[in-house]
Amino acid sequence: MSHLFEHYGAEGQGYSQPKPIASIDSIKLPEGMQRQKPPRWPRLSEPEMVRHYTWLSSRNFGIDTGFYPLGSCTMKHNPRINEVIAQLPGIADIHPLQPDHHVQGTLAIFYEMQDMLAICAGMDAVTLQPVAGAQGEFTAIRCVQEYFRKRGETQRTKVIVPDSAHGTNPASAAMCGFEIIEIPSKDDGRIDLDALRAVVGEDTAAMMITNPNTLGLFEAEIAQASEIVHSVGGQMYYDGANFNAILGRTSPGLMGFDAVHYNLHKTFSQPHGGGGPGSGPIGVKSHLAEFLPGPVVSRREVEENDKVTVINDKWWYHWETPENSIGKVQQWHGNSGAVIRCWAYYRRYGKELKTMSEHAVLNANYLRKRIMDIAEEQGVLDLFCDGAPVDVVKHEFTISMAPLKEKNGAGAMDIAKGLLDQGYMAPTVYFPLVVPECMMVEPTETESKDTLDKFAEKFVEVIQMDPEVLHEAPITTKVRRVDEVYAARNLTLSYPFDDE
Repeated sequence: MSHLFEHYGAEGQGYSQPKPIASIDSIKLPEGMQRQKPPRWPRLSEPEMVRHYTWLSSRNFGIDTGFYPLGSCTMKHNPRINEVIAQLPGIADIHPLQPDHHVQGTLAIFYEMQDMLAICAGMDAVTLQPVAGAQGEFTAIRCVQEYFRKRGETQRTKVIVPDSAHGTNPASAAMCGFEIIEIPSKDDGRIDLDALRAVVGEDTAAMMITNPNTLGLFEAEIAQASEIVHSVGGQMYYDGANFNAILGRTSPGLMGFDAVHYNLHKTFSQPHGGGGPGSGPIGVKSHLAEFLPGPVVSRREVEENDKVTVINDKWWYHWETPENSIGKVQQWHGNSGAVIRCWAYYRRYGKELKTMSEHAVLNANYLRKRIMDIAEEQGVLDLFCDGAPVDVVKHEFTISMAPLKEKNGAGAMDIAKGLLDQGYMAPTVYFPLVVPECMMVEPTETESKDTLDKFAEKFVEVIQMDPEVLHEAPITTKVRRVDEVYAARNLTLSYPFDDE
């Protein structure tokens, strides 16, 4: 095992921190703020540093390591050209406080991304500031909240979510101070319009829903749902987590939504996982645009007094804050690196984004059918059941391991751990909650038929393994089965030095 902090060699050896520009004696700090001893900075040679990070990387599973069918997170291949563009000096080495005339190129990219995202979703205005999908949700609901406050409709205190919603939806609305009203799904996994009609009213602020939903099902009656919410003056919010499945085929705007967040790190190719980095811009219809967090990028025609020659001698790009902005939700202007990578992806594949979503849907349906066929051929189809009672899903699908658990005690978590021993990242487990012992699978559009075939075979192989073996899995990974609850509740936030 290698730890960077275990390398604490003699001063001046390997890499060391520069000497302080002033002595402690010359800085009048309160005694309680002064260090009793020098900081424990590691001092490593280059080989030691390389070994540490190589060791660390070998303990992680990623999309470059193997198939990553994580449901609802779109873990797909990211073209390396995106990384090259994001690391160009004129993009990577600028400071967010540089004046507009220094950064016309980056501002032009931001403006084009705003415009592209607005077109893709059928929205009128976009801000790139939120740096995560959940932050995008919160930001959009805050814009809705300010919209109603300006209109004097303070009685609108409730946000409606279906029982299949992403958990961040009710959390984001609750952070804004709204009361959450959950409505049940129908037997086919889709929204129940009668249940929706029963809860809407003058106190309805918004409905939050994704389409396709978390079962991978397209909400065919979404336009009717929008009409019901709008009929009482409420707003429709689109969770863009599953935007990968509809891009180029339809849009939230056509479905009747007023606001949407995009996960650039899912739909438009930005590496993510482990908490980031991400980007969660939001798009809104014109009546909500004045409340967007600023600044956003705007443009005008070049004037004689502009300081420099601009990108194309026609447009001058500049930051602008909407009139009734809710204020910043992030310290700078957004996750610039993520925006640049996604812009590169869009510029390369813009005319093929419709094909991207079609292949995502094709791969999901193929893998689902292949798993079922192999299980039927081997006489084990009764060990699990389809989580979506329809013939065709969108970009992801669910499988319930409840029959297997009832038969021999091996549940979704055991199957997930067993797949790790086969060299695959496990699908999402226990979500959505409406499917018992749920496993949620999303192959994405970037995986080959050969990869999907092999995964289907291994999946069926794993569900037939001895349950006692599965209870102990994984046994081949560098880290065995961990106690997630203990780890979450007992965080180690600093390196535990032996001599302290």
